[in-house]
Amino acid sequence: MLRIHFTPDDLARIRVASTPDPLWETAFSLHRLQTTQGRWAYADWHHSTRATLTGTRLGAAVRGLLIPVLPRARYWPDFLTPAECADGLEAGLTAVRDTPPERVVHEMNLLARCCGAPDWAPGLAERDPREELVRILRAYHDAVVAPHQDRMCESLAGERVMLARSTLNGGVGGLLAGLSPAMRWCPPVLHVDYVEDRDLYLGGRGLRLVPSYFCWKAPVSLADGTLRPVLVYPLHGARLPAPALPDAALSALLGRTRAAALRAVALGMTTSELARFLGVSPATATHHTTVLRDAGLSTSRRLQNSVLHTLTPLGAAMLRRPSTAERAEAAVSGDF
Repeated sequence: MLRIHFTPDDLARIRVASTPDPLWETAFSLHRLQTTQGRWAYADWHHSTRATLTGTRLGAAVRGLLIPVLPRARYWPDFLTPAECADGLEAGLTAVRDTPPERVVHEMNLLARCCGAPDWAPGLAERDPREELVRILRAYHDAVVAPHQDRMCESLAGERVMLARSTLNGGVGGLLAGLSPAMRWCPPVLHVDYVEDRDLYLGGRGLRLVPSYFCWKAPVSLADGTLRPVLVYPLHGARLPAPALPDAALSALLGRTRAAALRAVALGMTTSELARFLGVSPATATHHTTVLRDAGLSTSRRLQNSVLHTLTPLGAAMLRRPSTAERAEAAVSGDF
């Protein structure tokens, strides 16, 4: 059990990641390659990733360099998921490259004591080996994580809508209480199902919440409690299969009422809210959201006793363009 202790200042300094964290996602995707647990939920990604890596120099580097230092274990080095990655992959990789050598040695020794590390791992304290590590991290991310960026961003956008509604309806307590079944909010402590028993005292530093696409079941935090506090947890319903896009569904979108529904869903709406907004029955609103979802323009997820509808990246692109059939076809084909 991880117990995260909040002060009043900490509650005012909770932040939720606005974009997928590239190095956390890289680490968790490597974990997905190391176990069959939950593989069904990432079946398409796993299949394409295996095809990308098998028999390649990158695949050999992943097996020989990345997996040994980012094992699916109780511990892996904190410097490989730096806070700077909130500003993007390059900022995060720069922080990895610039990690003080003594910290690298310390964390590699922790890795060796906790779950084993290769003999060459302490050598990452030297600049050249760490440059090579950064190069492989970037290549791996670009090859097998970045191609799924749209799906990850879509899922994160929906998560943020859900969290915003939880906060509006229940305050910060409502936000913390609704994060995950693996967490329980007992003010002023957030209890998190965890791989070890420890306490994290925020002490006014606040907490960065990072919903993650590739994180599976269990939330994760940094091992070093003196670093900037972060809690990474699995996205709600992040791995639902991408819907097909029948031509008939796209044609149905050209009606006035459904176009209004698409604009409304951009703000995040439940079925009942959408029905009131459009002035139609809940059954009719459900029909409209089904068509939008089948067309790949919206996504739906259960929020307590309601179903919340939000836009996909394709749906958002549709709203940024004139609503003509030609523009719609271009958005579908990816010919922007």
